[in-house]
Formats: sequence, C-alpha cells, structure tokens
Amino acid sequence: MQITAAVVEDAHAPFVLGNIEIAEPREGEVLVRIVAVGVCHTDLVARSGGYPTPFPCVLGHEGSGVVHSVGPGVTKVSPGDHVVLTFNSCGSCTNCRRGAEAYCVQLPVLNALGRRADGTTAYLRDEQPISGHFFSQSSFATFSLATERNVVKVPTDLPLQLLGPLGCGIQTGAGTVLNSLAARPGESIVITGTGSVGLSAVMAARIAGCDPIIAIDLLPERLELAAALGATHVIDGSLPNLANELWQISGTGLDYAVDFTSDVDAINTGLLGLHSRGICALGGSTRIGTTVTLDMMAIHLGRTVRGVIEGDSVPDVFIPQLLAHYRAGRFPFDRLVTYFRFDEINDAIHATHNGHAVKAVLTMPGTEASPKG
Repeated sequence: MQITAAVVEDAHAPFVLGNIEIAEPREGEVLVRIVAVGVCHTDLVARSGGYPTPFPCVLGHEGSGVVHSVGPGVTKVSPGDHVVLTFNSCGSCTNCRRGAEAYCVQLPVLNALGRRADGTTAYLRDEQPISGHFFSQSSFATFSLATERNVVKVPTDLPLQLLGPLGCGIQTGAGTVLNSLAARPGESIVITGTGSVGLSAVMAARIAGCDPIIAIDLLPERLELAAALGATHVIDGSLPNLANELWQISGTGLDYAVDFTSDVDAINTGLLGLHSRGICALGGSTRIGTTVTLDMMAIHLGRTVRGVIEGDSVPDVFIPQLLAHYRAGRFPFDRLVTYFRFDEINDAIHATHNGHAVKAVLTMPGTEASPKG
C-alpha cells in the first residue's frame, strides 16, 4: 500500500516527506495506522549516522496507533486495537527467557539494521528497496509495520496521541529508577540531564519515595519543571564543584546517580557524588564508538557503574504499570509533551535541540489536535 513517510537520504540530512510503498504483514507482523509518534534522541543519533542503519531510511520508534491488519499467526492484537510500539526482541535467547528483553542478543539486528531479521525490507520507493524496520516499526510514517512482540495493547479511553513516547524514552527514564535500580523509599538519587528521559526518572523517583531527588541541567526552565515534578533539589549544571554540592545535600553520599547526557563531566560528577557502595546508571543514547573516561579511584572505593537499555523494561508489563500511575496522577508525563504536525518534523527536531520542546510528538494528518483539544 502507498503511505507517507519522512525519509532521510543521508547522514545529517533533513527529513523529507514523500510517498513510499509498504508491504502487507507477513507471519507474526502487525500493520499499524500511526496516530502519533515521539521524536527521540536515538532517532537523531541514527539520522547522524551514529547507528548502522543504512541510508536512505525511515526512522521513528515511539509510535502509537490503531491496528490496521495482522499477519498469519498473530493472536496478541486484532484490527481496531489501540497500541503503543516499542523495541523488538527475539523472545527466545537466554536474556529474553529471563525477562531481560532489553538485552536480547538480537537487539541490533531487530532494531538498528534497517531490515527484517532475514535481511528483507517491507519498504520500497520508486520500486527500489529502502531501509525501514527501525526498532521494528519505522513510525515516522502514516503506517508502520511492526511485529507481534513489539506492540503493546493499550486502553481505548486514553489519549492515543500522548502514548507513543512510553515505548522508548518515557519507559527508559522511569524504568531506570523503578526497574534497573529498584529504588526504595528514603534512598537518595541525582539525575543529570532533565530532558524527557531524565524528567521521567524524576517522576519515577518520587513514586519510589526517594529523598533527596536531585536534578542537574543547564536550562533553568527544565530545572523548574523538574522541581514541579518531584525533584527536591535542582542544580545549575554549569556551576563548579558539583560533586561537592551533592555531598553537601546528602551528607553521606548518594545511593544512586543516573545520567542521560552521555557527557563525561556529568557522568563523573554523579559518580563522585555517590557513597562507597553507590550505583551510577548510564542510560543515554549515543553514537557507536563513544568512549567515557571514569575516575578509577571512585570505582575502586566500591562504586558500581552500569549501563541501562530501555529501563530494563518488559514493555507488556511496564507500560501498563506506567499508565496506572498516570491515571492515578502520580506520573503526569503529559506535562512533557509539545505537539507538532507530521509535516513539521524538522521544526520539532529544532525545538528539541534548542530546548523549547521537552518531548516533541508528531501527530498524523487528521489527528493534529492534542488530547487536551
């Protein structure tokens, strides 16, 4: 079928809307009419050539929409169901069997190579194949071909335009606190980087009962929002001796440091702000090959540094949990969202870069109005 997609021709090129063809779903696949899709930093890393996704390509991996049709063997969803699209996993490797789907051994193949696992593509332009299947969805398009494993059915009474970012950025931030660290009441935490992922971590820390909850960023308006969403302390990231500031707040060093900036100085600030058994979690998305220099003495003293993918989320379990928190008023992630039309995708990216949009969400033609009207 003919669809409209935002295609990137080469590294750093703008997104250009145009017509392409998408195949009907094969066995285990789900064709989704996209209602809205979040713009994630990972899309921009891929657009810059930082991932092994070949150009030209269709990106996008925070889609939400309505199931249009399903391939043979699909039983999880049916046409008409509302769904959030998330990352894909094989379901059969050791990590998947142990409930660690975000660390699936097939993660790069299923999410970043621009093809199905068998090397084929469902996307054609002028009868020539182009890359798609980004996170097994490529949802910067009016229709997305996903799989049964990476669609999560959601209630129809919730605003579908809002829900797409739950599939990646929101679950990454919240999951880092609630799943990866399993933070408990009274434990202390610092979060460096208060974009949509970091602010999701702030909200999750409040749910967990952490105290203090410290947020660090360079943008005053982000820090103001962090305070409104649950941070007990906010710190300007440009100030000197930030690690000392963290010790002054905690008194005995922090239990957890979470970084979503992938900035060396920010990471070491959090690391040095921990007590001797503290844990530093790194959840930022960055180019393949990026290196980080850490203070070895800080690690020798007993601190732990660990990477986090997708907040250790099992999406079929965790996304409904986040929606329950949202309904109860404990997780107001709608306060992060700014809506743009699909044809404003490059404006949305610019607003993301300059800090004017915390979480930009693109709405498809016919669904431009936000959930609040």
